[in-house]
Amino acid sequence: MLTNEELKAIKALQEICESIDTCQLKLNFDMLENRSGNTKEDYFHYEKDKLVGFLGSYGFGNKVEICGMVHPSYRRKGIFSRLLTECMKDLKRRNVHTILLNAPSESQSAKDFLRNQSCSFFMSEYQMMWQNTELSLDAGVVLRPSDSPADLEAEVQLDILAFGLEEKEAREYNNHLKESNTEQHYIIEVNGTTAGKMRVAESNGEAWIYGLAIFPELQGKGIGRKALSRIIKMESQKGLPIFLEVEAKNAHALKLYQSCGFRSYHSQDYYKYQN
Repeated sequence: MLTNEELKAIKALQEICESIDTCQLKLNFDMLENRSGNTKEDYFHYEKDKLVGFLGSYGFGNKVEICGMVHPSYRRKGIFSRLLTECMKDLKRRNVHTILLNAPSESQSAKDFLRNQSCSFFMSEYQMMWQNTELSLDAGVVLRPSDSPADLEAEVQLDILAFGLEEKEAREYNNHLKESNTEQHYIIEVNGTTAGKMRVAESNGEAWIYGLAIFPELQGKGIGRKALSRIIKMESQKGLPIFLEVEAKNAHALKLYQSCGFRSYHSQDYYKYQN
């Protein structure tokens, strides 16, 4: 578990780096604020009690994403390379096989660093923000809290079918999400039948939508759009800006989100580590 002082230091360093590099780092503060403390996931480098380097690793089922930063005045001194080497040793001991290095698409310093790493471009991801758009609700599509073993089983199966997680990893991932209790988990129902699921995290005055998935046999019926419209209505009525993320290559999801009023404002590139 990270201390308040560590979180404040990370945020302060992030603001400096983003200001100088004119980019946005994906440091997943909702996850940083809820570390279990059971596994080392965060790496720090201090100079005279000042945080100048940070690397965070984030587990998502069968893969780990890595994002970090170094103070502009302390770059080209091998700081991030040392943090990455330490993290990789720990991931190897944990038998993690898929490792993605994350960098803002517009960050030249990140690209310069990655050029010397054993990695290859994997994908781009858009961050999208909802723009006020007229939406209609369908009473036949209902969102309700996930609160039973049957609901958890449905969420596990949807992560296997929609996101390619292995069963063991899907169960561990969903159990961890429920234990951390930092997100609202919803089951999507159509005429009383479980059709899909999604999660919403409210943090720092923002709402983020994650994990929207519909069972394959029910796709193509507009259920995802109707469920998304309903959650947008719920969150917008609270006065919260609404965000989500989508892979650039996922044309179907991108079209769905755009049709509901989401517009891309930033992108991240992911590189698959080869070693």
